[in-house]
Amino acid sequence: MILRIDHDAPEPLYLQIRDELVGAIARGELEPGDRLPGVRALAADLGVNLHTVNKAYAVLRDEGYLLMRGRSGAFVADAPVRRRVEAEERTAAVLRKLALEWRAGGGDARGLLDLAATEVGAVYADPGIAGARREVHVTRRDVADGRPPDEPSDAASVAPAGMPAPAASR
Repeated sequence: MILRIDHDAPEPLYLQIRDELVGAIARGELEPGDRLPGVRALAADLGVNLHTVNKAYAVLRDEGYLLMRGRSGAFVADAPVRRRVEAEERTAAVLRKLALEWRAGGGDARGLLDLAATEVGAVYADPGIAGARREVHVTRRDVADGRPPDEPSDAASVAPAGMPAPAASR
């Protein structure tokens, strides 16, 4: 699993980390019970302040994606029904806003539905990486969205315990 953050993006870094981890959970790269890297380790690997990672973990905990077990660390939580209901409500609100923006921009319902079907299809077609994990390690990696490997990026690679992470280049 690769976490990609962009230090120059307008979106706060903690939300980028949150979104990357939610995506990994959705794709099955992180499964219930998987242990995430410690706050300090992930912060060092991503090149961000430890409070940034701590805030991302707190948001994920509050949303029900993570369980915090004191000094044992952060673990991926089971997907309870309550979290699914809350996700449905949040998704409905976002979809309504997007539909209004689409319509105000001159788009029709069919076009929006086709676009949504394409994006949803891409999300559900991505199999992620199967297999149970108990602990995840993060290694900084210089490979990112469309850039050649020799250019710097803000990507970190996460590998399950016992498996080598991709070679790090700095």
